[in-house]
Amino acid sequence: MSVPAQFQTAPPAEPQIEPPGPGPGWWSTIRPLVLRLHFYAGVLVAPFILVASVTGLLYTIAPQVEQIAYHDLTHVTPAGETVPLAEQVAAARAGHPDGDILRIDVPPAADRSTRVVFTDETVPDDYAMSVFVNPYTAAVEGQVRSYGQWLGFRAWLDELHRNLHLGAVGRHYSELAASWLWVVALGGLLLWIGRRRRDRRARRLVTPDPAATGRSRVMSWHAVIGVWVLLGVLALSVSGLTWSRYAGANIGEVRTALSWTEPTPAASLQTGGSAAEHADHGSAGGAAGAVDPDAVLTAGVGVDGVLAAAREAGLGDPLYLVPPADGSSAWTAAENKRDWPTAYDAISVDPATGTTLDRVDFADWPVMAKLTDWVIGAHMGILFGIVNQLALAALAIGLIVMTVLGYRMWWLRRPRGAGGLRFGRPAPRGAWRRLPWPALVALVGIVGVVGWFVPMVGVTLVGFLLVDAALGAVRRRG
Repeated sequence: MSVPAQFQTAPPAEPQIEPPGPGPGWWSTIRPLVLRLHFYAGVLVAPFILVASVTGLLYTIAPQVEQIAYHDLTHVTPAGETVPLAEQVAAARAGHPDGDILRIDVPPAADRSTRVVFTDETVPDDYAMSVFVNPYTAAVEGQVRSYGQWLGFRAWLDELHRNLHLGAVGRHYSELAASWLWVVALGGLLLWIGRRRRDRRARRLVTPDPAATGRSRVMSWHAVIGVWVLLGVLALSVSGLTWSRYAGANIGEVRTALSWTEPTPAASLQTGGSAAEHADHGSAGGAAGAVDPDAVLTAGVGVDGVLAAAREAGLGDPLYLVPPADGSSAWTAAENKRDWPTAYDAISVDPATGTTLDRVDFADWPVMAKLTDWVIGAHMGILFGIVNQLALAALAIGLIVMTVLGYRMWWLRRPRGAGGLRFGRPAPRGAWRRLPWPALVALVGIVGVVGWFVPMVGVTLVGFLLVDAALGAVRRRG
């Protein structure tokens, strides 16, 4: 049965932007480009942001899970005086005969275990094996694989968030999410301010429109949630990029060039005076890398002498002791208090005499190194304890809701009467042509710099342009 011609409808053509004319201002010129970029980034990158938000939400419960799951390993019952630290480390070595000792974590409280961290061929790359010893009896409580400070399940959640347990390939997902998160957030803010500036009421930016219905209501909630979580989202994006594979390497080079990195005490032994003594000490197996790498634990002042030197220097808990790397290196004793107020004072100690060779206090760190550490600590939910975890959980939930509402907006933008799997049209084409050439040249330069510094933005932006061109060709052909 045919439909009369007067009732037939042609597929809606993709809207085009007219060539630039005497517009009312810069925003009317740039808005179509921002809108189209926000659309493509939202549709194509949002799945990665959604996965990062969900895994990040799971990670916020990691500290409590770790405390419950490994309580029997990390906690002991105080029972009088503790045995020498060297004896505790020897017990850990007996329980874990293979591998090198990476560090020794001194018990931060009377009811905590001593933790000795070993290299281990049975665990994945970048992981280690942590052996826990009762400091009162030198009995081995158990061992579990670890990643940095984190144990077992917490390390598993951390890797899930970083790379979905896909190794180096999986790191691309989190870098893509972190690379575009700030672009999507700032673009959305500009679009919402431009939409609401006619109201001339600030509260319209931060409260949903009660009179809105349909797609406008969804947009109102999407945008308002974005405004409330904006600062936290930007902090997550910046701190996430510091861990990324490509942008993180560029950030590291900039930090090194500007001396924004964390300073560490010099670990090389003095070459004068007792140099021959240190050389003999190393050849006799008194340092890591010799015949008996554990001899350094008792040779000279031994690990107990290093601990005494650290306490005399005023270092508090948590305290890490790192054995010498070789016969010409010193011990390192460093605080690692990552919650507020943070403490990272560190010294290097001569293994033969127990003398402090060098010292670096957290107060002397460059300001940007401190800020970087604080932002990363906040990203990991450890800077302000439970409050930090709750704030991260709220951010993650906000991002999840925003992403779902964004896709809902796309769905509601479908052509009327569309059936089947039909989605909303993208923002109008022609945004580049609308820009005056000086602005276009400046924009291309900015995009080039950002694309070089944050490669995932540059590569995927080229992909967006190719997708856009392909869709445009298909529509013209149709």
